[in-house]
Amino acid sequence: MGNCIICGTPVDGEICKSHEEDAVFEFHGTSASQLTPGRYYRGTVDGYADFGVFVDIGDHVTGLLHRSELEQRLESLDWEPGDDVYVQVLDVRDNGNVDLGWSIRQREREFRGKLIETADDEFLPEEFENDDADEAADDSGPRASADDAGPSDEGSPTTSGADSVAAESGSVAAETAATTTPTTDDAADAEPESEPALKRTTVAAIENQVGSVVRLEGEITGVRQTSGPTVFELRDETGTVECAAFEEAGVRAYPDVDVDDVVALEGEIERHHGDLQVETETLDILQDDARDTVTERLESAIESEARPADVSLLADHDAVAAVEDELVDAATSIRRAVMEDRPVVVRHAATADGYVGGAAIERAVLPLIREKHTREDAEYHYFERRPLEGRVYDMDAATNDVTSMLEARDRHDEQFPLVVLVGAGSTVESVDGYDLLSLYDAEALVIDDSRADEAVTDAVAAAVAPSLAGVDVADLTSTALAANVAAHVNDDVRDDLEHLPAVSYWEDTPEAYTDLASEAGYDETGISERREAVALEAYYQSYKDKRELVADLLFKDGEGTGTAREGDLAAHVSEQFRDKLETELETARANLEVRDVDDVTMALLDTDAFTHRYNFPTTILLLDELHRRERERSEPPVVTLGIGEDELHVRATEPVNVRDLGDAIAERAPNAGVHVLGGQDGHIEFLPGERDAVQEAAIEALGETLE
Repeated sequence: MGNCIICGTPVDGEICKSHEEDAVFEFHGTSASQLTPGRYYRGTVDGYADFGVFVDIGDHVTGLLHRSELEQRLESLDWEPGDDVYVQVLDVRDNGNVDLGWSIRQREREFRGKLIETADDEFLPEEFENDDADEAADDSGPRASADDAGPSDEGSPTTSGADSVAAESGSVAAETAATTTPTTDDAADAEPESEPALKRTTVAAIENQVGSVVRLEGEITGVRQTSGPTVFELRDETGTVECAAFEEAGVRAYPDVDVDDVVALEGEIERHHGDLQVETETLDILQDDARDTVTERLESAIESEARPADVSLLADHDAVAAVEDELVDAATSIRRAVMEDRPVVVRHAATADGYVGGAAIERAVLPLIREKHTREDAEYHYFERRPLEGRVYDMDAATNDVTSMLEARDRHDEQFPLVVLVGAGSTVESVDGYDLLSLYDAEALVIDDSRADEAVTDAVAAAVAPSLAGVDVADLTSTALAANVAAHVNDDVRDDLEHLPAVSYWEDTPEAYTDLASEAGYDETGISERREAVALEAYYQSYKDKRELVADLLFKDGEGTGTAREGDLAAHVSEQFRDKLETELETARANLEVRDVDDVTMALLDTDAFTHRYNFPTTILLLDELHRRERERSEPPVVTLGIGEDELHVRATEPVNVRDLGDAIAERAPNAGVHVLGGQDGHIEFLPGERDAVQEAAIEALGETLE
């Protein structure tokens, strides 16, 4: 039992609870869990990141002082790496990350007391120093005292007092001279003093250090062998840089260093073809505590920066609000992938909604990649948008992705990607594909307005699918979801995204999104022209992303060639869309068979006989527009059926569960090999020889269901 050093209250230790914040602590523990939240500690500035300052608390623990905790702008801080500072420990998380808070007191004398905190106790500085001195004495061996000394020979004189001190001093001086003054031969053999170790800097700080030799610590995220040097890509908590190491032309330097290794690298900062690059002088793999320190620093930075600080939806929309948490999880996964140097691969349906939703994610991610990587072409290595043929992420698509990522890993040592599905992949038909990705620890996430299956949630990292929350998705598009995810991936592009949800609606656009588009400067004509133009361009070269063209169509500043006049481009392409669609509609309506079945109007189109299957528009887009027009001419319920050689598509004024319809058809046509693809909102496939039987079974089943 002792007394509080400030108020004198009896306490177990040196300070009472009410005065812990009045003292400053010097930490001599070895683990973050030994810190005490609420206390103020002396620390040392370790480095800066865009989101805050890393501060070493003692020799073994690093914490993050997030910019949101500062009382001034981050860039106005005059702290330099190595400076002593004073911070408050706000929280120690379960994973060991330490959240720090600002201290207005930045000098020791501004606190009312100072204490040393160890792993299990606290001490006054003088007591701690005495303990250290005692331990040092113990380590050096026993000292002879008067009591320990043996009896002297009788009559022999003894030394004492000043004579004893003088004798001991002379002895020590003589011993020191004997051991430290080298002979001429010794001086020749003496090793020169080693140069002081370089202090670590960060990737974010090397911009102004061209020509200097620096030390970086981080994780190797890529290795590629050129005809000259080996190029290592190193990531720390602030960014990524390429580091060239030369053994001899075309020969792998540092063959033991590979992707995922944590390293310390020293080299000179240079510019290579305009990009920053480190000419590597030494490269060492870190182990044990040194590795753990860097890993914890990276993890702390990623966790703090990846999760959006604030949640603010683009507009008031109940269906989107229902998945706010999942939306934030998806944004966090995407941001984290960028920070970890994992490629982001967006897979989306080759429709207007798919392309616009995919472009929203693209618009948010590309600036983050440009900001993080020093290579000018990094955005083409770390982001890819690959349209799908349908709304199912099947084994064919997954095999394609796995093949591509394994090739990239083998040839360029790239990490496995995060696969983002937009407007596709939320039904059980995609689970096998996700399982294949997971065997390689490649993550996937889904953003889809369809009626999803619960099984998907266990197969992906995040599923932004409002139907799983029991929400009506009739007034929802995948773009409405994707644009909200994108706004939380990169808040700086939020203004660019505001008109995209409105672009994705062919009809009944929620008023909140039309108002948002109008406020962003897009009128109704501008919105419809962009929708139609993207729909047409989605059809041509549908397997390509058409990144620059789509950006020119959707965004006022474009991101393509910059030579096309944005408004004129969308208007010109949309005019072609309308001409081609009207031509096909005229043919289709002339060959439409209309029946009344149990008070249900059935409009049937033989899509093999009366559509140009290899010309625009697609069967899906044609049926959607055909159904909209038939619905205007007839009293509901109205059903439009498009039946081809082996596929059946249905559109109805009342919700139809295509899975239930498939079961009803299979019961009536048991030999047709009926199979539903794409879940409740999908289509039905069957054997070509049973086409007539399937058509009649579908008409009968729909008549009974909708009457």
